[in-house]
Amino acid sequence: MKHATRFNALARRTGGAATSLVYGALFSAGLLGTVHMVAANGAADAGATLQFSDAFALPAAEPTTSELSMVSGLGLRVTPPVSPAVTLADVSYTPSVPFRRATEQPVEPALKAFSPAVTGLEMLGEDPFAQEEGELSIEMARVRDWITENYRVSETAIVPALAAAEASAQELGFDPLLIVAMMAVESSFNPRAVSNMGAQGLMQVIPRYHQDKLGANRGKNALFDPEVNVRVGTLVLHEGLQRYGSLQRALQYYNGALKDPQARYTRKVMSLKKRLMLIAGRDVVRTSLEQAS
Repeated sequence: MKHATRFNALARRTGGAATSLVYGALFSAGLLGTVHMVAANGAADAGATLQFSDAFALPAAEPTTSELSMVSGLGLRVTPPVSPAVTLADVSYTPSVPFRRATEQPVEPALKAFSPAVTGLEMLGEDPFAQEEGELSIEMARVRDWITENYRVSETAIVPALAAAEASAQELGFDPLLIVAMMAVESSFNPRAVSNMGAQGLMQVIPRYHQDKLGANRGKNALFDPEVNVRVGTLVLHEGLQRYGSLQRALQYYNGALKDPQARYTRKVMSLKKRLMLIAGRDVVRTSLEQAS
């Protein structure tokens, strides 16, 4: 009975010692955490900035000899603490600068010659009658406005014909206003006009007489195209000038009235041309071809 009582007393003392050891370990851990927090707050109060890259882990504290003896006496297993790897601060990358001697001069990049693009009226230069391809000159623009008002023709319909008149006349050596006057006399600017003799379009060209100027691949309605019609009509006038040597006879040839002693067709065309010159803002001056007539 006495032996049993002594064994129970020893067990109680051993259990109390183990409990005290556990409480002591927990108290030590709490005390260390408190000290660490106070130190961190003190650093923050002093103006220090804590960054992720600057943080590092403290190594775990090794247990004392007395603690190991007490724990081993209770039959517990002790695992050695593992210290985590220390995180190094980030290092910003600085690109290397090529070495250059003090006597060397910095090489400046070569500058390319820059020429600003010229558009609009600046492209026309000093010539008030020059224009880009497909556009009307200042003269012809005034004539266009007069035609649309007096002949009741839409601007969309007449502009291609006027542009073709300028292009063809310049190529073959005629005054563009002469070609426009012929269109007015022949068809009153109607691109679908057809005569009793079979003449078609703005300049009333008869297809069967001028198939060589149309080309083999042109259809039967090709002369209803204003640009084609004006081109072919100007070629017919140029052909008459080459054959007969004067503008008057070339115009009479165009009209099929070479035997008219009064040259009424020529007078009608030239009278309208003079009016167009005034509308275009040009001085009424006879050209060399007109003077030779």
